[in-house]
Amino acid sequence: MLQRVAIFSKDNNTKTRDGVQRLIEEFCRRGIRIQLYQRQLDPVNMCEGADIERFDDLASLSLKPDIFLSVGGDGTFLETVLKVKDTGIPVAGVNTGRMGFLANIPGEEIGRSIDQLCNNEYEIIERSMLEISRPAGLFEGEPAVALNEITIQKANLSMITIHVYVNDIILNTYWADGLIVSTATGSTAYNLSVGGPILSPADESIIISPISPHNLTIRPIILSGDSKLRMVMEARTDEYLATSDFRFKRVTISEEIHIIKAATKLKTVMLNGRDFYSTLRNKLMWGADMRN
Repeated sequence: MLQRVAIFSKDNNTKTRDGVQRLIEEFCRRGIRIQLYQRQLDPVNMCEGADIERFDDLASLSLKPDIFLSVGGDGTFLETVLKVKDTGIPVAGVNTGRMGFLANIPGEEIGRSIDQLCNNEYEIIERSMLEISRPAGLFEGEPAVALNEITIQKANLSMITIHVYVNDIILNTYWADGLIVSTATGSTAYNLSVGGPILSPADESIIISPISPHNLTIRPIILSGDSKLRMVMEARTDEYLATSDFRFKRVTISEEIHIIKAATKLKTVMLNGRDFYSTLRNKLMWGADMRN
């Protein structure tokens, strides 16, 4: 039985504000306690008799929410991951953005979707994540965990050379603009745009896809999820860029990057009647005949 929900949003656009407001109204009507985290300039209108607790950190909450709702686009969902990744709280995404592979609840279907949440008409999908284990503390003390992808990229116009080792065995030397190391969840993100394969989100594999490789025979490769990656860089500059989902950092060229599967998985909510394959068909317009 759904008793408490946490709501996170970061954008201040009209569509997101309206989405948050609609969620508050629907949960209030059902007598469900709301735990609200917002960085919006405009306050939401509180329902009469609403049980709302505001928070800045999950640790400050009196009780842990049953579900964490991310309201926005996939970028907001990725920020939500950092807040809940070690808690075991399932995350559901309400899409007020554009693509919505992760935030897969349409904003116009909030009422029906809340009914499904309240009636336990959903399944939990556990998604693997990646982590940069070296260098430590890359992002000012925050864990370098990624739900979508970790990338190594050139810092200027010149190509970067990346020597990739899998479990200390040389895989390849890439001359390219960079490399994308993707989870199955991230296979429909940056990986997709460079021609990488699409994997079901429950898959634990790791995808390595080059960005504009100099050698055109180089293709993406799928590795076991237990693989430990080590990357050694060379370039004409003193730095390269390392990213973890929406975060990035300039790193000294002599510094290696080590990537492993994160110790925890993210629990995500998939409402009944929705599935990954229908999302693919709808978002990528598979089977659509543009002549009609």
